[in-house]
Amino acid sequence: MDAKIKKVFDSFPLFAKNFIYITDNNNDVVKFELNDAQLEIVELMQHNRFINVGKARQSGISTFTLGRALFRALTRENENILIVSYKLDSAKALFEKLKQMNDYIPRERYPDLFPKVKRDNRDELVFANGSKIKSVTAGNKDVGRGSTYTYIHLSEFAFYGNQEKQLLSVEQSLAKGSESQLTIETTSNGTGNHFYRLYMQAMKNKSKYIAYFVPFYHKLYAKQFAHDYMEAVEWYKANNNGKKLTKNDLDEEEMNLHKSGATLTQLTWRRWKMLDLGSESDFYQEYPSNPLESFISTGNAVFNQTKVLNRLSYANEPINKNEVREKLPESIRKWASKGIVLFDYPKKGKKYYFGVDTASGSGGNNDSSTIVGFDEDGQQVLTFESNKISVYEFAELIDVLGRWYNYAFLVVERNSYGLPVIERLRKECGYENMYKQKIFDERGKKKLQLGYMTTDKTKAIMISDFKESFEKGLINIECKQTLQQMQMFVETNGKLGNKRGNTEKNHDDLVIAGALSVQGMKANKWYRDIYRPYV
Repeated sequence: MDAKIKKVFDSFPLFAKNFIYITDNNNDVVKFELNDAQLEIVELMQHNRFINVGKARQSGISTFTLGRALFRALTRENENILIVSYKLDSAKALFEKLKQMNDYIPRERYPDLFPKVKRDNRDELVFANGSKIKSVTAGNKDVGRGSTYTYIHLSEFAFYGNQEKQLLSVEQSLAKGSESQLTIETTSNGTGNHFYRLYMQAMKNKSKYIAYFVPFYHKLYAKQFAHDYMEAVEWYKANNNGKKLTKNDLDEEEMNLHKSGATLTQLTWRRWKMLDLGSESDFYQEYPSNPLESFISTGNAVFNQTKVLNRLSYANEPINKNEVREKLPESIRKWASKGIVLFDYPKKGKKYYFGVDTASGSGGNNDSSTIVGFDEDGQQVLTFESNKISVYEFAELIDVLGRWYNYAFLVVERNSYGLPVIERLRKECGYENMYKQKIFDERGKKKLQLGYMTTDKTKAIMISDFKESFEKGLINIECKQTLQQMQMFVETNGKLGNKRGNTEKNHDDLVIAGALSVQGMKANKWYRDIYRPYV
């Protein structure tokens, strides 16, 4: 092999440009020249074995991964490549596209350069150099079991069933060498699944996966959507006296997109496309501008997802944990790194309202004990979340934290483990500033009981009040975990709660605690003078 050919064979972009042909949007067969996003992913692959690609639709990432699979199979011996799709028809379509790429390889022109096809089955290509590419569908069985692969690609992973189990299976089947790679490529599918958690961890640099995202305004679309862009501009001109969209015509969100890189033509197309999709939320799902937009789930979501997303974008970071540890009362300092998150310290003369949801403290995937606190103006000041704190420790924590925040008004959910917390707070801690709910006994006599008893009826009321307070701007939520739980909080057959998805790891404890705190503000009661014994 001469030096020039070797250079091409050592570089996927050069190999694709010289030897791989694809069918473009005009149904023409053209050389596969990688677009900017694809080149950026190539660069990431130079230094990382695990890549997680989120995307807007029609970004060409599937074509890229098929081309790369073929490149590895043709230029290396004994490559064992696995392509996984989420359903049968998509698996068939992907593999047909890969076979078409292989058919276009100029073997007749270069008879000694490329390995011949040894076997061509419905779901497998085997080459004379020992390399093979296999296509399978993600199902209930463990994908990849019983074999070792040098390259694995998971297409539209967010739509798999049993995502966590499937991913663990293919990770175990990936060869351990430095040249082996696993790529995930998918549009998002709401927040109630493993892909959401995996991608968010990658964004925080807390994962072996490297997150990459393709927004709807990426420059790769300039060529791909050229015809649509032209139609959109003509539509806008026809409805605006022949004038094109200008910067002066942009609303606040469009201006932010423009500053991020969206052209005026792309923003015109965005308006035009929304005519078909019907709403901003639908557009976010199909053509997001950032990962958080892509996770918006419409349908039966309780909270306005656009408002939740916008708040996520602007929420303040909490106070540094080391600083918090120094400020907290000594008896609860250990919780500064185990669940307490502060956004503001207690201020003299202010009233504070805490919503409290209690769990068993048994750890694992079980619910957490949570506190969400707001000041009298509706500004969030703190959260606490832990599924490893015992009920008695939780009561002690609430007592100290509540007293520190000017004897905060506590709204403790009375159900299940909440009752022993209420009894310990009142009888052992002597905490008096607590919510009292009006009930009727069996004789029809009205009385007050401590705590908030949650039933289907009262839960609907408190969630409705929480929704109104948030969407009307009466409260300002800073906690991103609370907002993320609000993204997956849905109504299903009249029942309110978190969207379980394919695993049981989604929770709504912070949503419930937040809703309880709003009930405290709504009650407008106070049973104790404001004082700060720990300051």
